[in-house]
Amino acid sequence: MVHDITPEALQARLQAGESLVVIDVREAHELEVSSLPFAHHIPMGDIPTRLSEIDPAATTVVMCRSGARSMQVARFLESRGFRSVSNLTGGILAWGERIDPSLRPY
Repeated sequence: MVHDITPEALQARLQAGESLVVIDVREAHELEVSSLPFAHHIPMGDIPTRLSEIDPAATTVVMCRSGARSMQVARFLESRGFRSVSNLTGGILAWGERIDPSLRPY
């Protein structure tokens, strides 16, 4: 089952030094507006052909702009045997509102 993770919970886990893989599934032009330096970029449409870049045993958090696309990708990853997948609720918009207000919303 895909779990939701709030921006605050993700930040706390990262600050605690947890080993997490954060996948940003937005398009390249969206990254030009705002991005998180610790996120690995794989556009949503590329996920099926780039699965080998993601460790299925890793704790993985998927993010997008608002959380809808990332939930689709998280469910896809889970269906492919990924054991620990979470969706960043509210996406980068929520991260910008609640964690890093320097990020430009779009």
